[in-house]
Amino acid sequence: MDADMIILEAEDTMAKAVEYALHEFSAVRTGKASPALVENLDVHVRAYGSNMKLKQLAMISTPDPRLIRIEPFDISTLQDIDRAIKESRLGLNGSIEGKVIRLPIPVLSQERREQMVKMVKGMAEDARIAVRKVRQKAIEGLKAAEKESSITEDDLHRMEKEVQTMTDKSIADVEKHLASKEKDILTV
Repeated sequence: MDADMIILEAEDTMAKAVEYALHEFSAVRTGKASPALVENLDVHVRAYGSNMKLKQLAMISTPDPRLIRIEPFDISTLQDIDRAIKESRLGLNGSIEGKVIRLPIPVLSQERREQMVKMVKGMAEDARIAVRKVRQKAIEGLKAAEKESSITEDDLHRMEKEVQTMTDKSIADVEKHLASKEKDILTV
């Protein structure tokens, strides 16, 4: 593979790892209502015979900081949405009121907040590991290109530094987002 392609592929894959970590962080409860908490929840809709994301089935809003309001586009999916919320790992119980589901967000105890921080730190570590694996694969690809004489030894060293710089930047991004999420979780 061309050395420039290896670098571009590594950069793209590292960006996706950081993006995935952000996506995972958004699903963690912080004690305040956010549509991101439930919008990617998988809902099995019996009427349609398939699984769909909640954001495809309903309008999600937060009328106040402790409440998520879910209004299905199709009223027949109301029970399916309610079941999916109760079966999710979010630990939330909604109440059906007419054509909407109201999800009160309970205040998190300090112990639960600390558990959430540990979980988020684990997600961040998974992202850092993914970034490091991409770095390792890219460097192996560059060394193979150097063995095949498609790049020089100087190019190899320059490109290894470039890959390391991308790795450092990606890990710094994960750390920045982790610190922000940790602050959100611990804020009462």
